[in-house]
Amino acid sequence: MTTPQHKIGSGFGATSTAFNVLRGIDLHGKLAVVTGGYSGLGLEITRALTGAGARVVVPARRPDVAAENLADIPNTEVDTLDLGDLDSVAAFAERFSASGRRIDILINNAGIMACPETRIGPGWEAQFATNHLGHYALANRLWPSLAPGARVVVVSSGDLRRSPIRWDDVHFGQGYNKWEAYAQAKTANILFAAHLDALARESKVRAFSLHPGAILTPLQRHLPKAEMVAMGWIDEDGKEIGEGFKTPEQGAATAVWAATSPQLEGLGGVHLQDCEVDEAPDPAPEAIAPAEAARLWTLSAQLTGVDAFAGK
Repeated sequence: MTTPQHKIGSGFGATSTAFNVLRGIDLHGKLAVVTGGYSGLGLEITRALTGAGARVVVPARRPDVAAENLADIPNTEVDTLDLGDLDSVAAFAERFSASGRRIDILINNAGIMACPETRIGPGWEAQFATNHLGHYALANRLWPSLAPGARVVVVSSGDLRRSPIRWDDVHFGQGYNKWEAYAQAKTANILFAAHLDALARESKVRAFSLHPGAILTPLQRHLPKAEMVAMGWIDEDGKEIGEGFKTPEQGAATAVWAATSPQLEGLGGVHLQDCEVDEAPDPAPEAIAPAEAARLWTLSAQLTGVDAFAGK
C-alpha cells in the first residue's frame, strides 16, 4: 500500500454526518459521479455533495426511479448504467466522454449484498461481477475523463475476514455461500482501490476504500426478515434494534470525507472508517497486500478486457 494505516487525527468519528465533514468546503465548479447515488447511502452522498455546490451525475440501473428520488435535489442528472452489463458500462462511459467534461470525484457506491446465487454475463457470480468487475471497468473507461487531483472512492464493507479472494474459484462454481461471495466482492473493492492508487498517483489521482459502518438501507433487499431478526438487526415488527447502527447521514460521512477532505492530501491507497484512516482494517494483512492487489487487477483486466494502464 502507498501509505501506512495510521490515524491522522481527523477530529471526526462514527457519529459525524456527511454535512458535518463538508462544513467549510466549497464544491462549486466540481463534478462528481456517484453510482447508486439515488438510494440509501448513495442518496445521502448525493444530497451532501450537491449541498456543498457540486454537480452530481448519478448513473443508475433504474433511471426512472433515480429521477423520481432526485427530483427535489438540484444540480443532479441521471444516466443509465447497469454495472452487471459491461456493454452498459462502456456505453455510459462513451456518453460521458462525449460531453467533454472532467470528473473531480468518482464514488463507486452501488452494490448488491447476500443475494441468492445469480449468474450474469458469461456465468459470473453476480456480487463479484457487479460490486467489483463493473466498477473496475467503469473506473478504467472513465480514466481519460478524470481531472488531475481527482479522487476515486470505493465503498467496501466490514467483517471481510469471511472471505479473501478465492483465486481458484472467484465465481463460486463450487459451494456458493451468499455471505462469502459478498465478502470476497468487498475485499476486491479494497484491493482495487489500493492498486488504482498505485497506478494513478503519478497523474495526481488518488483512490481510497472505506467501510461506511452498519446501516439499514435498501442494500438489505435480498435478506429475509427472519434472517435479520435472527442476526439481531431488527425485531419482529421490523424496527431496528441492532447496536452500533448508523443513520444514512452518518453512513455517508466517510465517503464524502474521502472524496473532499484536505486532511487526506498526499494520502491514497488506504482503507478508511468513521472518517479516519483505519488502523486495523478488517481484512487480514495479505488481503490488502500490494501483490494481491496487482494480481486482482490482472485478473480483472483479463475478465473485462479493459485496462487503462496497460503497459505501465
